[in-house]
Amino acid sequence: MTSAAPETMGERAPQEAVVHELDVTHVDGDAYAVDIRGHQLRVDQPVDTGGTDTAPTPVELFAASLATCVAFYAGRYLQRHGLPRAGLRVRTEFTMATDRPARVESMRLVIVPPPALPARRHAAMLAVASHCTVHNSLHEPPVIGIELEA
Repeated sequence: MTSAAPETMGERAPQEAVVHELDVTHVDGDAYAVDIRGHQLRVDQPVDTGGTDTAPTPVELFAASLATCVAFYAGRYLQRHGLPRAGLRVRTEFTMATDRPARVESMRLVIVPPPALPARRHAAMLAVASHCTVHNSLHEPPVIGIELEA
């Protein structure tokens, strides 16, 4: 009996899950260092909440993660269609919930297309950008386990 590969039937072949790791280490006060594949960044808290304001907060990085993912997808759309990316921007604002649990209540992202992008391409770029990985992960939340190392 012969079977067709999943790709020939319009389905994707299952892929093995890849585990991505990063490491967070306390620096001082409310500041932490993050090591991601050898790339270093920091997080801190504003002075009015006890930090020293030496870096963005984790929540600001969360918003930045979504914004940069949307920008990346929009940029790839432009690249795929031979369109310039110069001037592409994503402006982002978020509001924290006033009740518990502490969380981001709303986010607004505005894609500023490159000036050279024809208006007829705007809707397609928006559709592609709105399906970025981070956005998808917010709509279909991952399973999250928080453990204490023994």
